[in-house]
Amino acid sequence: MPKVKTNSGAKKRFALTGSGKIKRKHAFKRHILTKKTKKQKLGLTHDGIVSSADVKSVRTMLCLR
Repeated sequence: MPKVKTNSGAKKRFALTGSGKIKRKHAFKRHILTKKTKKQKLGLTHDGIVSSADVKSVRTMLCLR
């Protein structure tokens, strides 16, 4: 049986917390920042937690059970 490989894109984008939740970054913080307010950009800076609907698929990509 072949080895199960971790999805390369997923391992760059997600990280596990100590309690087992999956951290993620916010989208829309890369470019075209001049039209976004300071409050909007600051809110996008903080890490988020992957929603419960997506946890199963992300764990599959990261080869976690």
